[in-house]
Amino acid sequence: MTLSFWNVVLRLFVAAICGGLIGIDRGRKRRAAGFRTHMLVCMGAALTIVLGIYLSNQIYGVWGLGDFYKTDISRFGAQVINGIGFIGAGTIIVTGRQQVKGMTTAAGLWASACMGLAIGAGFWAAAVIGCSCIIITIVIFSKLESFILSHSRNVNIFVEFENADDLSTIIERIKEQDVRIFDIELTKAKGESYPNAIFSLQLPKSRSHAYVMTAIAEIDTVRTIEEV
Repeated sequence: MTLSFWNVVLRLFVAAICGGLIGIDRGRKRRAAGFRTHMLVCMGAALTIVLGIYLSNQIYGVWGLGDFYKTDISRFGAQVINGIGFIGAGTIIVTGRQQVKGMTTAAGLWASACMGLAIGAGFWAAAVIGCSCIIITIVIFSKLESFILSHSRNVNIFVEFENADDLSTIIERIKEQDVRIFDIELTKAKGESYPNAIFSLQLPKSRSHAYVMTAIAEIDTVRTIEEV
């Protein structure tokens, strides 16, 4: 496989465009890894494969050392797949409300790296299909996921209140809405001035998420309420 100057330029340019398309959505949502990060990851992966192809051409063609040295261009790609983990891990956080955030961004980075490998290898069909599928998953399916969650009967609600004694009042208000309580996790992390709890609830068909949260928010001692 020969690599001309413009061939390399084309592959890196396509990698930058495809990675950027995926990163736009993450950047718009203010995620840790956005437009430029996805672009760099995809270009770096493509450059790695291009480098592997170049070295293979040099060893077996220009230098004529094929009888003495054996090379596998896929080795560089394998290291990209392993190495992208440290970037993805940096985008995943566990909030004080026990929420895990950043998983989609980390998965998007990993997928961008794989797409970059396909672009660097000149596997254009796989690159186009992969880019399309990743964008559909991140952009369109996220709206579908939000729709499903908003109509789910099971919901977790984070509530911050003034005193621990207020917990019984909140429980009574929840039961008044014919809502079933599965679990209550009461916490007070260091540095927080107010206690808080995460309620795992099952809503009846006659009650929406907003209706139940509004009913709880009407309690004077409730300071913060949020669906998690």
